[in-house]
Amino acid sequence: MRAERDDPQRPCLREDAASWWHMGRCQCHDRDTHCPIKPFHCCPPRADYISALHNCGFVSRAPQQDRPHFGLQFAPHRAVRNGWALAMSKLRVAIVAPSLDILGGEAVQADRLLRAWRGDPEFDARLVPINPTAGRLLGRLGHVRYVRALASELAYLPLLVRELSHADVVHVFSRAYFWFLLAPLPAIAMGRAFGRPVVLHYHNGEAPDHLKRSPVARAALARVNRIVVPSRYLADVLGQRGLTSSIIPNVIDLERFSFRVRDPLRPRLLSTRNLHALYNVECTLRAFQLVQRCRPDASLTLLGSGSRERSLRLMAEALRLSNVRFLGRVPHDAMPGYYADHDLYIQSPDVDNMPNSVIEAFASGLPVVSTDAGGIPTMFTDGEQGLLAPVNDHEALAWRVLRLLDEPETARRIACAARRASEAYTWPRVRGEWLHMYRSLVATSANRALCRPSHEVG
Repeated sequence: MRAERDDPQRPCLREDAASWWHMGRCQCHDRDTHCPIKPFHCCPPRADYISALHNCGFVSRAPQQDRPHFGLQFAPHRAVRNGWALAMSKLRVAIVAPSLDILGGEAVQADRLLRAWRGDPEFDARLVPINPTAGRLLGRLGHVRYVRALASELAYLPLLVRELSHADVVHVFSRAYFWFLLAPLPAIAMGRAFGRPVVLHYHNGEAPDHLKRSPVARAALARVNRIVVPSRYLADVLGQRGLTSSIIPNVIDLERFSFRVRDPLRPRLLSTRNLHALYNVECTLRAFQLVQRCRPDASLTLLGSGSRERSLRLMAEALRLSNVRFLGRVPHDAMPGYYADHDLYIQSPDVDNMPNSVIEAFASGLPVVSTDAGGIPTMFTDGEQGLLAPVNDHEALAWRVLRLLDEPETARRIACAARRASEAYTWPRVRGEWLHMYRSLVATSANRALCRPSHEVG
């Protein structure tokens, strides 16, 4: 064995997977180079190394025209790249998530991750949308809700097969309840079938109820390679179910949001939550009624759409509110302009986790007034980076808005502290955490494949 290991024609394979990603000086050449396997008695060119693995049955070459995306085809029944190939090429990450056609926190975070990885020398991250365009399947029935969902699913499943077969890591954004069965569950199952490490990115603030009601979701979460959550709140919720998770915060691009201190602070309120029951926009309208009694010039802009839109419009009329605008769904790229045009951010969810909108308000200089639902109290300290009110307490919510309007120095202090807090969510702060997690998962997976006897691999 010693003689074989020292043979200059034989590439060295370390059993320690972590050593694959330890970049150190090659010990067999005088030139400055880097080797992903250390110590290394021989450092063959990459092509020779791949050829050696090909001869052993670990990996085979694919014709370029058959593999337009990545150029490597894996041996049958064992779709894991070797550590050398991974170190010498980009890591391929399939991000399974809704596209921005479905406006929501998951779609926004997935888009931000994709933008952040774009042009990165170490990653090739690609979106696998859970809502692919299915126009040909829909035809004239595209407006029918369940027909649209069925057609989207029929387009989604073949897309999963095609994209996940080329990936090194499968990164799945999770949804709750029925949508968990349609989108994350097939991606988890297919990733495991292909032998890929699967990361489940769980965002939903309804996690306590979802996990309580769904044994399928609990079983699926127990079988992924890693669970990632953006907040301590969700980590604690999963921990109560015996599930271990890693905390990696949401990401924001601070350059897209222009910070300024409002002086004077005007009663121009903004809410960007979708109009669904769990966000309790009714509480926001009742609070605004009290604010407008004291400040008749106050205005409220509501961005977003949802099942409660009609009833909320009727409620605003019944409360005789003035200066209330329902603008519906707004493109994500237009959001910074709306933050810039307003002075206060208000929301009143009953259930939540770590809303992107709060971080965006921080970055834009809008003092935040919110109910203390779910993981929101873990985002900031009441009275320091924002103000918190009890869930469904519109009087407390209104009082906090009026306090900021009456105490401009308090509003200024909170806005500046919130801007500093938003820096924790920038890409340079979180990139290393994603990089380390992806690399460790792939290294472990590849090491297991290489340690198997060749007759098991192919």
